[in-house]
Parts: sequence; C-alpha cells; structure tokens
Amino acid sequence: MVLTASSWITPTPQGIHLPGADVWVDPSVPVGRALVTHGHADHARGGHGQTIATAETLAIMALRYGVAEGAHPLVLHEALALGDGITAWLAPAGHVLGSAQVVLERQGERVVITGDYKRRPDPTCLPFEPVACDILVTEATFALPVFIHPPITGEIARLIETSAANPARCVLVGAYALGKAQRVIAELRRAGHTAPIWLHGAMEAMCRLYVAHGIDLGDLRLVSEASKEDLEGQIILCPPSALNDRWSRRLPDPITAMASGWMRVRQRAVQRNVELPLIISDHADWNELTATIRELSPAETWITHGRDDALVHWCQTHQLKARPLDLVGYDDEDD
Repeated sequence: MVLTASSWITPTPQGIHLPGADVWVDPSVPVGRALVTHGHADHARGGHGQTIATAETLAIMALRYGVAEGAHPLVLHEALALGDGITAWLAPAGHVLGSAQVVLERQGERVVITGDYKRRPDPTCLPFEPVACDILVTEATFALPVFIHPPITGEIARLIETSAANPARCVLVGAYALGKAQRVIAELRRAGHTAPIWLHGAMEAMCRLYVAHGIDLGDLRLVSEASKEDLEGQIILCPPSALNDRWSRRLPDPITAMASGWMRVRQRAVQRNVELPLIISDHADWNELTATIRELSPAETWITHGRDDALVHWCQTHQLKARPLDLVGYDDEDD
C-alpha cells in the first residue's frame, strides 16, 4: 500500500494538523477546532473555538482550565466527520480518566495518534485498546531500555509497609494531581488499605471529580482539617512541588516519597530529597512501547515527545519505517 496520509495530515511544531478539515490534535496554541487526547496541560488548553474530546476529558478541562464553551463530547468509537473526507473516532488510551487515542480515517487509510498511554491495568481508567493502523503516532516519554516499570503491586506494598513501620511519622507522597494521585489511592484501596488518606488542598477537587465519575477512592480527608497527632502513621498525598515546601513542615516528621516513572533514575530521587522512590508511571515503558509497535505493525511509526532517538533506532534495526516529530510544549508532567 502506498501511503498518501502525508498529503492530509501534517505534523507541525504546534501539533498535528489536518489542513483540509482545519482540525488540530493536541495543539499547543489556541485553534478553531481541536481534538484533545486527555486533560494534562501539555496536551489540553483553553482558547479553542471547539474542543472535541471524551466527556471525562472535557470535565477535567472545565475544572482545570475553565474550558466550557465550544465543548463537543465524543463517545468512544463514535465516528465524527471532520471534513475533507476525514472521519475521527476515539479509543481508550489507558493513561488517565477520559484519556483517548485519536483515530483518523480517510480513503481507506488509518492513522492512530496515541497521545500518552500505558498498557498496565489501572482501576481509574479504561485500558488501552490496540487499533490496527497504517501510521502510528506514538509518544516516547520512557523510550530508553533502562525504563522497565516494575509491577505497581510491589511499589504500593512498599508504601504500606513503610507507613506501618513508622507509626509516629507520616509518609508524604508527591504525585501528579491528575491521574497519578487517584491511581495511587485506588491501588492502596485495592491492596486493602482502608484507613483515611490525607490530601493537600490542591488535590481535593480532582479527586472529587474522579469520585463523581464512578471511581471509588474511599475515605479522603484534608490535611488542613487535621492536627499533627491525627497525621501520625498516615499516608498523605501532595503535588510534587509541595514535598519540600513550607507546607510540609507542619507534618509529623514526614518520610518523603514520590510516585513517578522517573524514580527509576536514582539521581532524580536524590535531587528531590526523596527517601522512598516509588516507580509508578502512567506512561508505557520501553517494553510496552516496542511491543505495541510490533503488535500494531504499522507501515510507518511517527514518534513524538520524549526519547525519540532510541525508539527510531529500534524501529530501524527491526526494518520498520519510523521518523521523529519535533513537537513543542510537551513535558514530563512529574510522571
């Protein structure tokens, strides 16, 4: 099959553009019409004339960025005609609540834009759905062989054991406020931890949104409403920026932890004064990235933000056509 997709889909530094329909995917600047994969700030933003996404992503965007006007909810697998003969639909990405891959079809060709994704089970969102395609546009956040994420059960067990072994202290877990925090809480519950989990005030609204969308997070309480004694032996979640902030000084001798795929890199933990690094990521690791490319077997793979050089090289050594995309505005999200 001779691909012609390059004539109707154009990667630009500001995002992926469909010129014939004048629609963008995850643009970093305000545009007339945008398809948005999920609610993290490096993919979602306000100011678009129309924002097409899952209802959950739109709810997250309304909460975080005040995006309400122009919201166009799209049910998973529901086809939407964009113009220029292009049809779009969404498939679960397994990254955070509401996250979706954008599937674009035109004249028999199919392009899948994964957005951020992972292949591990997650009680807070739908699992990644493999979609066969001619062109795969994949993220590459952890696209180095060193990044092999361990099972989350072991990391959660270490967190619970550390808390139990220090009844006069608290464990303060830095976790990204959208997705990571709720996943850690849900995994703690799945592991049998029924005690209250305490939250920095910045985490409350997003946790409540998850609960409103049917995700059971159990007994959540605010640190601001507790005494120092109440917090002894407890697990507390806060944004990573608050780990060593003045706010944490009122806590009972906190053991600092951080839930992030970057905790695989010891120097990152040392730089943040993290005593308990928890390797918990909401992105695909090296094995999952390469296995997904093998499984979908696209004619071409386009690789976005992250460690694209290593993944391009892996594709080439396996006789797979690949190219990097120089998109701007994507970051590590403290994953």
